[in-house]
Amino acid sequence: MIDASLTNFETEVVDASHTVPVLVDLWAPWCAPCRSLGPTLEKLETEYAGRFKLVKVNTEDEPDLAAAFGVRSIPMVVLLKGGQPVDGFVGAQPEGQIRQFLDRHLPPAPEQEEPAQEEPPAQDPQAALLRLRQGVQAQPEDDALRVEFIDALLRQGQAQEAAQVMEPLLGKLAINQRAAALKEWLDALDASAGEAPAEQLRQRIAADKRDFAARFALARRHLAQQQWTAAMDELLEILMRDKNWNEQAARKAYVAVLELMAPPAQKTTDGQPPAVDPTRESYRRRLSMTVLS
Repeated sequence: MIDASLTNFETEVVDASHTVPVLVDLWAPWCAPCRSLGPTLEKLETEYAGRFKLVKVNTEDEPDLAAAFGVRSIPMVVLLKGGQPVDGFVGAQPEGQIRQFLDRHLPPAPEQEEPAQEEPPAQDPQAALLRLRQGVQAQPEDDALRVEFIDALLRQGQAQEAAQVMEPLLGKLAINQRAAALKEWLDALDASAGEAPAEQLRQRIAADKRDFAARFALARRHLAQQQWTAAMDELLEILMRDKNWNEQAARKAYVAVLELMAPPAQKTTDGQPPAVDPTRESYRRRLSMTVLS
């Protein structure tokens, strides 16, 4: 994904479209449908593996480009081939419809023969918990092992034991990002148990988009249910309007969710770091854009 401006538009869009189809996403930071569509397009660019190139144009920063495309409503998506626009759509479309749109215009994917690979045996979650529990009992000073155990407990819904295992780490949250994220998850579980129902929170938000307390409560409810992107969408709405609300509670929670989306620190079987999650990277970039704006 590339951000286009008047300076690089000729090279990155017009010239590039003679080699590979270029999908131009015209968007703006204040546009909620844009923020919904953007991660989907980025995900598809990754999955289509070079069959098209995604270029984003911030219409707020590049009004001349927006005018050149005749933008009347955003998000607006235009596909260029051979230096010319060939098709497009307006509005946040479902992923399935976007795939159909792309498949009508893109060259077919090359056929590849993949070597057969043996699936690793699935690990029994209870056996994994037992191993971690025994490990923490044998090495209570091993913070990394303790964090892994808390993570596994929370993902299996055992919050009470997770809170007990967390206690020795409470004085180290400032220097242990993963532990701090897990503590944010525990706090969300505690808070959401006493919050108003989700529908009532949504009604409050519909009546007042600056009801940050309701948005934060809804985000915490999503976090408690491991609905990561839904939680970050609500937190972004707060950050776009007030970055410092409630002593930056929204930013801290957002950073925690980004951390929780990543697998626990580990190496793959070939010794390389795990693959990058395009959805997580997209939300990480959106946080940077919001905080710096």
